[in-house]
Amino acid sequence: MRALITGAAGFAGSHLVDYLLAHTDWDLYAYVWVKDNLEHLPARERLHIIPGDISQEASIREAAAQAKPDYAFHLAALASVPAAYRNPGPTLITNIMGQVNLLQALIELDPMPRTLVVGSADEYGLVRPEELPIDEETPLRPNNPYAVSKISQDMLGYQYYLGYGLPVVRVRPFNHIGPRQQPSFVVPAFARQIAAAEAGLQEPVLSVGNLESQRDFSDVRDIVRGYHLALTLGEPGQVYNMAAERSYSVQSILDQLLAMSRVAFRVEQDPERLRPSDVPEIVGDSSKLRQRTGWRAEIPLATSLRDTLDYWRHKLAA
Repeated sequence: MRALITGAAGFAGSHLVDYLLAHTDWDLYAYVWVKDNLEHLPARERLHIIPGDISQEASIREAAAQAKPDYAFHLAALASVPAAYRNPGPTLITNIMGQVNLLQALIELDPMPRTLVVGSADEYGLVRPEELPIDEETPLRPNNPYAVSKISQDMLGYQYYLGYGLPVVRVRPFNHIGPRQQPSFVVPAFARQIAAAEAGLQEPVLSVGNLESQRDFSDVRDIVRGYHLALTLGEPGQVYNMAAERSYSVQSILDQLLAMSRVAFRVEQDPERLRPSDVPEIVGDSSKLRQRTGWRAEIPLATSLRDTLDYWRHKLAA
């Protein structure tokens, strides 16, 4: 078997590569942006690196023709909500047109590969308290440009399933955390600041945004295991939530990380870290995916937080 993975050098993409190398005998074709840092991709005989630019149609068509995949995992996307607020154009163009280019390339293959389109819980947007937990029938009310781009990717996947018979499975993962995540996201933002202060690289002052928000956090290693299960066992044309099915306040996340710290911190709110629109609580319902594949989030939150903090400690000490 052969698998094409777009965004393979990224946070979730590199963990997916690790998982597939450990749990399958597939040949993996890692499609990476030409400017990506490849530090998290191991040198393995079964792993083939294909540099390119998914916004260029010819680039991804050539990669798909080279990989001839049985399975395609589409993870390449710009994923920063704050960046999308500041400048929506690049997020919308890259995420939507990148997926169009990929899907056009995949329908030219014979046979067409089973394809995973990765959406986001952000698609649900402004969820009302009485709608919790969020299932796949919850209305989509996008409240930021990134969410709009992910809805477009979601619906494009569905359209190519209906219009071309491309066997697309769609997933909507909720917040996922772990080693390698960029500090533009809340958990690595805290972890990096703690590690930097421990290393004497900054004062023990921790800048935070809204600490009252409650989010459904899963470990990225559980999520990529779910990607594999969803694509191999999921029903083409269907969409599946991926969530831990419990919510934690950002304050509780911060408290756990501070308890792991080797120094005492002063916490200060930074207005730059506050989003224009924030939903008080998000918690997902993954029962549809569980009934189909048996998947559930298994890694404890404390393990995810410890591993993230240790990752930044190691990175800043290097």
